[in-house]
Order: sequence, then structure tokens, then C-alpha cells
Amino acid sequence: MTSSTVSFDVGDYVVYPKHGVGRVVELQNEEIAGMQLELYVLRFEKEKMTLRVPFNKAEGVGMRKLSSAKTLKQAMETLTEKPKVKRTMWSRRAQEYEAKINSGDLVSIAEVTRDLFRPADQPEQSYSERQIFEAASSRLARELAAMEKTDEPTALTKILDILIEEAPQYYEDKED
Repeated sequence: MTSSTVSFDVGDYVVYPKHGVGRVVELQNEEIAGMQLELYVLRFEKEKMTLRVPFNKAEGVGMRKLSSAKTLKQAMETLTEKPKVKRTMWSRRAQEYEAKINSGDLVSIAEVTRDLFRPADQPEQSYSERQIFEAASSRLARELAAMEKTDEPTALTKILDILIEEAPQYYEDKED
């Protein structure tokens, strides 16, 4: 293993960009197609999925440790900012939102969560908007939960409380 490679230990929480927060449950050595491979065995409880990632591919796929406290603070502050919704076709915006979620970048995921949040007194979201919002808020909540050593529902409540508190100022009709 090279010195620049990030290494993970059994029990570590990790973020795999396309799947979110998982936990290293085992380190394996396996022979596959005549090659000896060292593998991280990751468990994603919510999806009931196990993933094996070769040590030498972990960095390349963007697997990382949980975000720093500074990044978490920045992501939570992002939730309080004014939503930025582009005036492009929904299909294009949906692709951009999905790309941000799958990037694994906590601040980008917080942006999607903020931009797609709708207060109760606002017009109903489309099914696809709601799906993407739920994917982003769940991904954000799982990393927040792992960092704060709590559970996903508690973390999601914290996120929604911030959004509910901040959103009204951006949705009120401004009559001058």
C-alpha cells in the first residue's frame, strides 16, 4: 500500500459516495482470478447491503472517512442559507442534484437538501422532487448521526428543525 492511500480499520464509519455512510466490518484477503486482493468489507445497514472494496481502489472511488467537524458545521450552515433554484428544466436540475448526492460531499448534499425543502405551507412537491429530497436529507442525516453518535431519525429531526426555522424568511410574500 502506498503512503498516500487512506486506510480504514474495522469499526470505522466510512462514506462511499454512491451509497453513503457504511461501516468497515472486516478486512479480507481473497484470491480472485489468480490475484491476491486485500478488501475492505463495508456494511450499509439501511440498504442491508455489503460491499467489498479493494484497498487499492478505495481512494479512486472516493471512499473517505467521516467529514471533519469544520465540514459538518459548514454543511449545517448551508441549510440556513437562501435556497438556490435554477430556472432550468427539472430533468436537468434532477441530474445535477443526483450528481451532488453521489459526490459524497457533505456540503453539496446539504445544498440539495436545502434547495428541495418545502415548508408545509408551500405548494406540494412532485414525486421526483420528494424522492431526491429524501435521498439527500437521509444521506446528510446518516453522516450527521455517525458523527454525533446518534441515530438517523434524531439527526434528520435536527436537520428538518433547522430548515423549518430558516425557510419561512425565504418563502414569505414580500409586498413592498
